[in-house]
Amino acid sequence: MSTFDQQLEKVRTEPGFIAALDQSGGSTPKALGLYGVTPDAWTDEEGMYTVVHAMRTRIMTSPAFTGKRIMGAILFENTMDRKVEGKPTPHYLWDVKHVVPFLKVDKGLADEKDGVQLMKPMPDLDALLKKAKAAGIFGTKMRSVIKQANAAGIRAVVRQQFEIGRQIIAAGLVPIIEPEVDIHCPDKAKAEDILHAEVLGELNALHPDELVMLKLTLPEKDGLYADFVAHMQVAKVVALSGGYSREEANARLARQKGMVASFSRALSEGLKKQQSDAEFNAMLDASIQSIFDASNT
Repeated sequence: MSTFDQQLEKVRTEPGFIAALDQSGGSTPKALGLYGVTPDAWTDEEGMYTVVHAMRTRIMTSPAFTGKRIMGAILFENTMDRKVEGKPTPHYLWDVKHVVPFLKVDKGLADEKDGVQLMKPMPDLDALLKKAKAAGIFGTKMRSVIKQANAAGIRAVVRQQFEIGRQIIAAGLVPIIEPEVDIHCPDKAKAEDILHAEVLGELNALHPDELVMLKLTLPEKDGLYADFVAHMQVAKVVALSGGYSREEANARLARQKGMVASFSRALSEGLKKQQSDAEFNAMLDASIQSIFDASNT
């Protein structure tokens, strides 16, 4: 069985959730601030990435962080290019922790139009996908945002996601399609109904050998995405925390049968650089257990 097939089997069948460790340039200072590291800890962008890699390394090397409860981890390109305990990060995750590595590939969001933010162009995507495949990455993640229940805007988001998704599939990777519905969307339930119909149409148009994953905002209507969970072309449906507290995100997630978490801020909530290893590991262990329990429904 190839490594890819082993990883796909884990994604499809084993319990666990995805740790989103992919804050990029724009969101890194905020993530570090919550971790208790202020901007005077670095002098340039490279220094900032070194500091954030130390934070991510502390999470990944913690005894609490293993494939028993964590199915996958999403990395930023800079993290993929670095090492953990002497091994390239994707190989450390899989070989040592049995955690499936994913890569964030989008270049951020375009300006809002028709109530949504599409992804910015990705002219170097093919080269990045080739690099990721060679580095041992299993799949990718890319995010768009829906802010209004605007049918034309939502259709454009879903079409762009699946168009690029097919490019990713062709490169031998499994794309995580992420059309996030902003939790502050004034008619969130209606936006989610429109999104559901658009995504279902795209899923039904995939060929039998084209597999995707879906990363979706926790819905207002419990069970809305149950048919995606059961869909033959979907390897896994995961949920983003989207700004909900960990407690609220876990409560909502526990009501969605078959969906598992892909949390970032909700995973690292409460972790501080100043904590001793024992304190840090205990806090991370409790966070992981609470998210695992909510995912395991």
